Amino acid sequence: MITRSRSKAMLESDRPTVSKMENDIDTRSTTNTLRPRKGGKASSLAHSLRAASRRMFGKPSNWFSRPELVAIALVYLVQGLLRLSGLAVFTLFKDDLQMDPATVGFLTSITMFPWLIKPLYGFMSDSVPIWGYKRRSYLIVCGALGATSWLVVSTPGMSVPVILTALTCGSLSTACADVVADSIVVELSRGRPQSTAGSLQSLCWASVSAGSVMSAYFSGSLVEQYGPRPVFLITSCFPLLVAAAATAIPETRYDSPGNGGQNVASLVPALKKQTLALWNAISQKSIFYPAIFVFLWQATPTADTAMLYFETNKLGFTTEFLGRIRLLASVASLIGVGVYNSWLKDVELKKIFLWTAFLGTGLGMTQLMLITGVNERLGISNEIFALSDSALLTVLGQVSFMPVLVLAARLCPEGVEATLFATLMSLLNGGSFLGSALGSGLTGLFGVTSENFDNLAPLIALCTLLTLAPLPFLRLLPDSVNKEEDMEQ
Repeated sequence: MITRSRSKAMLESDRPTVSKMENDIDTRSTTNTLRPRKGGKASSLAHSLRAASRRMFGKPSNWFSRPELVAIALVYLVQGLLRLSGLAVFTLFKDDLQMDPATVGFLTSITMFPWLIKPLYGFMSDSVPIWGYKRRSYLIVCGALGATSWLVVSTPGMSVPVILTALTCGSLSTACADVVADSIVVELSRGRPQSTAGSLQSLCWASVSAGSVMSAYFSGSLVEQYGPRPVFLITSCFPLLVAAAATAIPETRYDSPGNGGQNVASLVPALKKQTLALWNAISQKSIFYPAIFVFLWQATPTADTAMLYFETNKLGFTTEFLGRIRLLASVASLIGVGVYNSWLKDVELKKIFLWTAFLGTGLGMTQLMLITGVNERLGISNEIFALSDSALLTVLGQVSFMPVLVLAARLCPEGVEATLFATLMSLLNGGSFLGSALGSGLTGLFGVTSENFDNLAPLIALCTLLTLAPLPFLRLLPDSVNKEEDMEQ
């Protein structure tokens, strides 16, 4: 079951999809990944890869004539494949470690902390080469760290602190690899036509979507058959693809003293200069106020973990069925992107946020029907109701989230585009982190446990109503991000 607060950002352990638009955003380009083609997702990925290559060189060329395109596709594909572990982590905490919903929600939010400091990874990879390289070596380290982290989680007998540390390190490896891959996309886009940046963004979205759809169903069925730890073992193989992708990136080695890296004396002034430029940008009201709204929009509490407990312990949903829900949610997310790009990209931001908030609140309240059993009295099975409700909420959540990305991209002034956008995305992730923590606190306050769901209905009702709380801050937003003059004001 995917509530509105969960679907509006899709930023949990399998959330990294938002970062695909963090550099040189052109949301119109994502429509290329949504049109059905023969061959399904693999064909979509191949098409985007060929398109990026064609547009960069003005004529059709072989995939492997530009190996960095293959590397980018692999890095983003892995981000989708890593979602295989989502239900396994939930099952490990819930069944193997016997944790209550509030604890699981809080611990899961902690593992997302590395996504809050993404600008730091960008600064490090730009300024401090490892083994003489600024891109390739970082991806190798990220791949090795990710594989090791999931191997540790798959090992029986590990304590909770060790598991939590390993999951956080796995999140760190994904976040850092994402920043490095985004940097490569920026480098490939620099000095090229806007269509090139759009094609590269299509490649990113197609790759993540392919991995997400491929892993969604099996995230439940494999846990159902073999338990969580074998799934973690399989997951540990995916980051190795990131390390392998690094070898395909052509990069000049820095042979100057210190392996081409800056010494501490030169790093400190560079960091101060970048921090000052970032502060000057954020301190502008035209950027600061919308940033506050983006944070508040994500910071509303969510009771997703409590609902998962209810669905598994009370309704008897199997992990295999939860995998089906995730598969449907992955497809619905793409549909949401298509809806936005086809009909809503020219609509004022305030109108989109306002109407999606009210529609989301209304649809979110339908979960009360599942909790109270009203759907069964209407002749609708729990499974059908959960699938349909999840699809609708995910589409709506994605529609409301797309303008957040567009707003963030258009807020960035020249000179600090990448750093400011990464900062805004970290702020967005921070809001989601806070929302998860608040939801965990409310879950404990309402006394919802793995066996007691008496107060689940009022908990869900409160969390759903609180999604309307940021609406008074809509006045902080510009009326549109589609007109340059509006943003300049």
